[in-house]
Amino acid sequence: MASVNRLAILSRALSSAATQQTVKPPVQVFGLEGRYASALYSAASKLNQLDQVEKDLTALQATIKGDKKLREYVTSPIINKKVMATALKEASQKLSFAPATGNLLGLLADNGRLKKLDTVISAYKTIMAAHRGEVVCEVVTAKPLDASQNKQLEAALKSFLKGNQSLKITSRVDPSIIGGLIVSIGDKYVDMSIASKVKLYTDVIQSAA
Repeated sequence: MASVNRLAILSRALSSAATQQTVKPPVQVFGLEGRYASALYSAASKLNQLDQVEKDLTALQATIKGDKKLREYVTSPIINKKVMATALKEASQKLSFAPATGNLLGLLADNGRLKKLDTVISAYKTIMAAHRGEVVCEVVTAKPLDASQNKQLEAALKSFLKGNQSLKITSRVDPSIIGGLIVSIGDKYVDMSIASKVKLYTDVIQSAA
């Protein structure tokens, strides 16, 4: 019940503009990290700090990924939550982070959710991409696509765009999907991998046995 109450007041905790109406993000993001990111977007929007918060979080994400000790320190379940919350707020002020950024870090620490920081940042970046009219798309293939295949895929994906939207594609290779591809574009997810087909056929065979 306490967790639900914390999420209910999350946007108000992130922003001092508690009496203003909640600003809805341009794209829905899911999970607990999505709720934190959406609340952060609402707070940062009210405070005119959207771009600054994204800049802060991008720099922080890169620093944590490159510093193993810092990563372990931030996600440690042993360190006192209140102490960590205070330390992060003070660090945010010294680094000239936007107030909304500092409030987010303090709140995550206070709620014992710092292990979610990386996914919260990624969710916020997804929201900001949509805010700029960018449609984020991730393509997973079993092996790298050649120039011709990339061109054909990009042309097909652009058919999903509307108005002045632009496409932002990231690609990664995952041999475990065997073949085909997995596409995540905006809030749509399409699994056309051979691995998924094999699993489907296996499940059908097992259920008929």
